[in-house]
Amino acid sequence: MKLIMSAFALSLAASGAALAADKCDVPKSEWQSIDTLKAQLEKQGWKVRSVKTEDGCYEAYAIDAAGKKVEAYFNPKTLEAVDKKSND
Repeated sequence: MKLIMSAFALSLAASGAALAADKCDVPKSEWQSIDTLKAQLEKQGWKVRSVKTEDGCYEAYAIDAAGKKVEAYFNPKTLEAVDKKSND
């Protein structure tokens, strides 16, 4: 049972990234900087731990304004959130 639940959780995580990637199909020449995204999130009360590129999206690891750990994906052109997972 534990193995089935682990496989299910892994498939959900993979599908979330895949769905985010579909919304992040933007030429690199149109991307805003990571620093711009960090500044936007910090204005919203987030404490950004790191931001990386994942499947064409920006992937941010942070503590949101409510104090929850989050992993969030953002469109690099618009900086709009396209997926968010809370670890709390």
